[in-house]
Amino acid sequence: MNSPAEPQSLRGAPTRHACWFQISGRKATGVGEARRTLGRQLRLWGMPEEMRDDAVLVMSELTTNAIAHTDSTDIRCCAAVTPDYCVHLEVHDDDRRALDGPFPGTPTLRDETGRGLLLVGCIAEKWGMDRSVYTRGNAVWAALPCSVLSPVAALSA
Repeated sequence: MNSPAEPQSLRGAPTRHACWFQISGRKATGVGEARRTLGRQLRLWGMPEEMRDDAVLVMSELTTNAIAHTDSTDIRCCAAVTPDYCVHLEVHDDDRRALDGPFPGTPTLRDETGRGLLLVGCIAEKWGMDRSVYTRGNAVWAALPCSVLSPVAALSA
Protein backbone atom coordinates (compact mmCIF):
# COMPACT_ATOMS: atom_id res chain seq x y z
CA MET A 1 0.00 0.00 0.00
CA ASN A 2 1.31 3.43 -0.85
CA SER A 3 0.79 5.85 2.00
CA PRO A 4 -1.75 8.58 1.33
CA ALA A 5 -0.85 12.23 1.59
CA GLU A 6 -3.36 13.19 4.27
CA PRO A 7 -4.25 11.78 7.66
CA GLN A 8 -7.66 10.12 7.87
CA SER A 9 -8.70 11.85 11.11
CA LEU A 10 -8.34 15.33 9.60
CA ARG A 11 -10.89 14.46 6.90
CA GLY A 12 -9.36 16.72 4.28
CA ALA A 13 -8.54 19.66 6.57
CA PRO A 14 -5.38 21.51 5.55
CA THR A 15 -2.02 20.50 6.97
CA ARG A 16 1.24 22.39 7.26
CA HIS A 17 3.24 19.14 7.33
CA ALA A 18 2.38 15.44 7.11
CA CYS A 19 4.42 12.27 6.98
CA TRP A 20 3.78 8.53 7.01
CA PHE A 21 6.07 5.75 8.15
CA GLN A 22 5.75 2.02 8.57
CA ILE A 23 6.77 -0.24 11.44
CA SER A 24 6.62 -4.00 11.81
CA GLY A 25 3.90 -5.36 14.05
CA ARG A 26 5.97 -8.45 14.71
CA LYS A 27 9.16 -6.85 16.02
CA ALA A 28 9.77 -5.80 19.59
CA THR A 29 11.71 -2.84 18.18
CA GLY A 30 8.63 -1.35 16.47
CA VAL A 31 7.68 1.04 19.27
CA GLY A 32 11.20 2.44 19.58
CA GLU A 33 11.35 2.82 15.82
CA ALA A 34 8.09 4.82 15.86
CA ARG A 35 9.35 7.04 18.70
CA ARG A 36 12.65 7.81 16.96
CA THR A 37 11.06 8.43 13.56
CA LEU A 38 8.40 10.77 14.95
CA GLY A 39 10.86 12.64 17.16
CA ARG A 40 13.21 13.24 14.21
CA GLN A 41 10.38 14.39 11.98
CA LEU A 42 8.93 16.82 14.51
CA ARG A 43 12.41 18.21 15.16
CA LEU A 44 12.85 18.78 11.41
CA TRP A 45 9.52 20.61 11.37
CA GLY A 46 10.74 22.87 14.20
CA MET A 47 8.25 21.75 16.85
CA PRO A 48 9.13 22.84 20.42
CA GLU A 49 10.69 20.13 22.59
CA GLU A 50 7.75 19.87 25.00
CA MET A 51 5.32 19.28 22.14
CA ARG A 52 7.69 16.72 20.62
CA ASP A 53 7.95 14.87 23.93
CA ASP A 54 4.17 14.72 24.32
CA ALA A 55 3.66 13.57 20.73
CA VAL A 56 6.35 10.89 21.02
CA LEU A 57 4.77 9.55 24.24
CA VAL A 58 1.32 9.39 22.62
CA MET A 59 2.71 7.69 19.49
CA SER A 60 4.51 5.21 21.72
CA GLU A 61 1.29 4.26 23.49
CA LEU A 62 -0.73 3.98 20.27
CA THR A 63 1.88 1.81 18.55
CA THR A 64 2.29 -0.34 21.66
CA ASN A 65 -1.43 -1.08 21.59
CA ALA A 66 -1.36 -1.89 17.87
CA ILE A 67 1.48 -4.34 18.40
CA ALA A 68 0.17 -5.88 21.63
CA HIS A 69 -3.55 -6.11 20.88
CA THR A 70 -3.84 -6.84 17.17
CA ASP A 71 -2.59 -9.50 14.79
CA SER A 72 -1.11 -6.84 12.51
CA THR A 73 2.08 -7.42 10.60
CA ASP A 74 2.01 -3.99 8.95
CA ILE A 75 1.45 -0.85 11.02
CA ARG A 76 1.33 2.56 9.35
CA CYS A 77 1.89 5.68 11.41
CA CYS A 78 1.02 9.23 10.44
CA ALA A 79 1.94 12.56 11.94
CA ALA A 80 0.58 15.87 10.76
CA VAL A 81 0.80 19.48 11.86
CA THR A 82 -2.09 21.79 11.03
CA PRO A 83 -1.66 25.47 10.09
CA ASP A 84 -2.44 26.41 13.72
CA TYR A 85 0.34 24.07 14.93
CA CYS A 86 -1.83 21.28 16.31
CA VAL A 87 -0.26 17.82 16.11
CA HIS A 88 -2.41 14.93 14.84
CA LEU A 89 -1.20 11.35 15.16
CA GLU A 90 -2.62 8.16 13.70
CA VAL A 91 -1.71 4.49 13.90
CA HIS A 92 -3.29 2.22 11.26
CA ASP A 93 -3.11 -1.54 11.69
CA ASP A 94 -4.22 -4.25 9.28
CA ASP A 95 -6.23 -6.30 11.80
CA ARG A 96 -9.68 -6.63 10.24
CA ARG A 97 -11.43 -8.20 13.22
CA ALA A 98 -14.27 -6.12 14.55
CA LEU A 99 -13.16 -4.43 17.74
CA ASP A 100 -15.17 -2.58 20.35
CA GLY A 101 -12.22 -0.62 21.69
CA PRO A 102 -9.76 0.54 22.50
CA PHE A 103 -10.82 1.63 25.96
CA PRO A 104 -8.69 3.04 28.76
CA GLY A 105 -7.82 0.41 31.33
CA THR A 106 -8.62 0.42 35.03
CA PRO A 107 -5.30 -0.77 36.42
CA THR A 108 -4.69 -1.34 40.10
CA LEU A 109 -1.60 0.02 41.80
CA ARG A 110 0.09 -3.36 41.33
CA ASP A 111 -0.68 -3.72 37.60
CA GLU A 112 2.26 -3.17 35.29
CA THR A 113 0.11 -2.45 32.22
CA GLY A 114 -3.18 -0.78 31.36
CA ARG A 115 -2.25 2.88 31.68
CA GLY A 116 -1.38 3.74 28.07
CA LEU A 117 -4.73 5.13 26.94
CA LEU A 118 -5.14 6.91 30.27
CA LEU A 119 -1.92 8.76 29.42
CA VAL A 120 -3.15 9.46 25.89
CA GLY A 121 -6.37 10.87 27.35
CA CYS A 122 -4.41 13.18 29.66
CA ILE A 123 -2.13 14.52 26.92
CA ALA A 124 -4.43 14.63 23.88
CA GLU A 125 -7.23 17.12 23.42
CA LYS A 126 -9.22 14.23 21.94
CA TRP A 127 -8.59 10.73 20.66
CA GLY A 128 -10.58 7.90 19.14
CA MET A 129 -10.74 4.97 16.78
CA ASP A 130 -12.23 4.50 13.33
CA ARG A 131 -12.02 1.80 10.72
CA SER A 132 -9.00 2.63 8.57
CA VAL A 133 -9.86 3.64 5.03
CA TYR A 134 -6.25 2.83 4.10
CA THR A 135 -5.64 -0.60 5.65
CA ARG A 136 -9.24 -1.68 6.39
CA GLY A 137 -8.01 -2.42 9.90
CA ASN A 138 -8.18 0.05 12.77
CA ALA A 139 -7.09 3.67 12.83
CA VAL A 140 -6.46 4.99 16.33
CA TRP A 141 -5.84 8.73 16.36
CA ALA A 142 -5.03 11.53 18.77
CA ALA A 143 -5.17 15.30 18.45
CA LEU A 144 -2.72 17.12 20.68
CA PRO A 145 -3.27 20.69 21.87
CA CYS A 146 -2.04 23.46 19.62
CA SER A 147 1.11 25.40 20.37
CA VAL A 148 0.48 28.97 21.47
CA LEU A 149 3.61 29.98 19.61
CA SER A 150 4.66 29.00 16.15
CA PRO A 151 7.56 26.53 16.36
CA VAL A 152 9.98 29.11 14.98
CA ALA A 153 8.94 31.68 17.60
CA ALA A 154 9.08 29.06 20.36
CA LEU A 155 12.62 28.07 19.38
CA SER A 156 13.86 31.66 19.36
CA ALA A 157 12.15 32.59 22.68
